[in-house]
Amino acid sequence: MKRRRRTEILIQGDPQLAQKFAESIIDTYEYREILAPQYGLTMIKMRETAKSSLFYIGEVLITEAKVEINKRIGIGIVVGMKDELAHHLAIIDAAYKAQLHETIAWEAVLIEAEKQINIERAKRQAELFETRVSFETMEV
Repeated sequence: MKRRRRTEILIQGDPQLAQKFAESIIDTYEYREILAPQYGLTMIKMRETAKSSLFYIGEVLITEAKVEINKRIGIGIVVGMKDELAHHLAIIDAAYKAQLHETIAWEAVLIEAEKQINIERAKRQAELFETRVSFETMEV
């Protein structure tokens, strides 16, 4: 599983999942905190649809953390002020980079969490479609 997909699942899904994964690594391995969770700003890129050109729409507040496990550096970046989540994401990223055996078992859990996220997203979208108005059938 690619890093981006894994991170999106951990951010959008159950917040306890990232904590559970990170704690399993913390309990077993030594890690060194390179950068404690800290706040910063980053620019948000958008694509203009007509000309398909990129532009910066503005800045967003992020929380960033870095840790090292077995000489592999992991980075956790999350939108908003979420110190614990950024720290947990950094530990999980470092665990994957260090190819720790715990990460193999996480794949199935992450896939299941992704399915749950998609089900919830479909439910929300169905609720929104129920409120949709068809202007073509309205009489004026």
